[in-house]
Amino acid sequence: MRKHIILAAVAAVALSSACTSEFLSVEHTSAVPLEEYFTTEPHLQEALIAAYDPLEWFDWTNQYSPVNIMSDIMADQIWVGGESKTDNQHWHLMMNYEALPTSVMSSILSDCYSGVKRCNDVLTYMGWVPDLPSDVAKSVEAQARVLRVFYYNILWKFWGNIPYYETNLTGDFTGEQFPADEVYAKFMADLEGAIAIGALPMKREGEEIGRVSLAMAYMLYAEAVLYQNDESRFGKALDYMKEIISSGKYALLPDYGQIFKESGEWGSESIFEIDYKAVGGQRYWSWVRGAGGTVLPRLISPYGWSGDSEHDAGWGFAPVRQETYDMYDAADARRAATCWVIDPALSDKYTHRYQDTGIFLEKYVAYKANGDTDGDADLRFNNNLRYYRYAETLLNAAELVQRGAGSGDAEKWLNEVHSRSLAGKTVSLSLDNIKEERRLEFVGEGKRYWDLIRWGDASTVLVPDKYGYRTNTWSESKKYLPFSQSLIDSTLGKTYELKQNNY
Repeated sequence: MRKHIILAAVAAVALSSACTSEFLSVEHTSAVPLEEYFTTEPHLQEALIAAYDPLEWFDWTNQYSPVNIMSDIMADQIWVGGESKTDNQHWHLMMNYEALPTSVMSSILSDCYSGVKRCNDVLTYMGWVPDLPSDVAKSVEAQARVLRVFYYNILWKFWGNIPYYETNLTGDFTGEQFPADEVYAKFMADLEGAIAIGALPMKREGEEIGRVSLAMAYMLYAEAVLYQNDESRFGKALDYMKEIISSGKYALLPDYGQIFKESGEWGSESIFEIDYKAVGGQRYWSWVRGAGGTVLPRLISPYGWSGDSEHDAGWGFAPVRQETYDMYDAADARRAATCWVIDPALSDKYTHRYQDTGIFLEKYVAYKANGDTDGDADLRFNNNLRYYRYAETLLNAAELVQRGAGSGDAEKWLNEVHSRSLAGKTVSLSLDNIKEERRLEFVGEGKRYWDLIRWGDASTVLVPDKYGYRTNTWSESKKYLPFSQSLIDSTLGKTYELKQNNY
C-alpha cells in the first residue's frame, strides 16, 4: 500500500536543543535569516514538518532506543537479549532497575527535547507570517501543541521530574525543572487548550495521513490521565473515547494478524503510527536523522538467520519470553501474530544469543519484503510503529466505566476486542479481565510497563525471575530513570542546575 510520510529533514529548520546547551545543534545552510525565511505559509509548513521529524529518531540516533521496546524491557513479556549483558548495556540495566547515570538511555530524552524545541519554533514563526489564514493558523497551532505534549508525555513517563518550557531557552540554555505532578498539570493544560481550538479532524485522510488527528489527541489525553490516575479527568477521558467510538471513523480489523503487516498500515484500526518509508528513503548510518526506514526489525530478529527465504536476519535483541507465549489460549489469534516460534528443526539456522527463547516478536520482525533498496541495509525497513490503535480506545473506555468515570457499554467494548481474536468467545466485565485483555493485546507495543505502574501492580509482578536475569524488584524509587551524568554536569553553575532523579 502507499506510504504516506510527512517526516523530512528540512535543512533550513533543522534546529534542535534540549534543556541545556549539550543538545544545541544548529544547521543553517540558507543565507536567509530565520526572521525572513519563516514569513510565508509554505515555509511555516516546512517548520511544522520538521517538528514531526524526531518521531522517527527513537529507534536510533546515538543509541538503540526504540520507544516501545524501551518500555517493554522493564515489564515482564520480553527479554533484552543481544550478545551478552554488556551488549546495549543500558537496556540490561533498565530491565533490572539498576540504570546508572553513566549507562542509561539518554537518546530518547534528547530526541524529545528536539521535538519540543521544533514545536516551540512553529508557534513562534506563526507570528511572523503576515495574513496567515485563520483556518491554517488554527490547524498549525493545534498540531504543534499536541505534538509538544506527545514529546513531553514520553519524557514525563521515563524521567518524571523534567525541565518544562513552552518558549525556547536562551542564555545558558538551562530550563527550570519541575516535579512530575507539575509537569503533568502543565502539559495537560496545553493539551486541553490545543483540543479546544477545534481545528483537528477526527481522522486524517489522503495526503494528510500521518499528521496529528483529534482521535490521536484524545488517546494522548486518556493515556496521560490513566497513568496519572487523575480521577478528576476520568469523565472527560471517557467522553473522548466515546466520541471516537461513535464517530464511525475507526473499527477493529477483523484479522488481528493483519494489523502489523504492511497492508495493515493506517488501516481502519490505526489512530496514530510513526511512519517509516524505505522506498526513496535517505536514512544512512552517516545521516541517521534522514527520513527513511527503521532499524527495529533488524534489532529484534534472530542473529544470522538462514532458515527461510521470507525472514531477514537480525541481532537477537528483545526475544519474547516463553511465559508470554504460554499465556495465550491456543485458539487466540494473537499468539501467532505476536510470537514467531522458531521450528526446532531450524534451531541451527541462527546463532542463539543471550536470553534466547527461540521466540521472536512477529509484530515487527524483519521480513525481506519490508527492506527496500534505499538507505543503508540496516535502516531501510518500512515497518510503521503502531502507537495508538482503536482496540486501546475500546479498552480505555471499558476501564474508565469500570472505574466509575460514567456510564457506557463497557462489557460490549471489552468483548469486541476479546472476541476478535477468540472466534466470538466473550468474558464478563471486570477490571481483572480488562487488565488481562491489555496484557494479551499489546505485547511489544510499549503499554505493559506503564499499565503495571498505574494499576499499582508493578511491585508484585516485576520481581526476580527464576532464570536469574532480573534480580531486583521494582519499587517506587525506580519509577524514573536517572539523567545521564554528562547532562547533570553540563548544568553545574548555570541558571538552573538539573537535579538527579533518585534511582
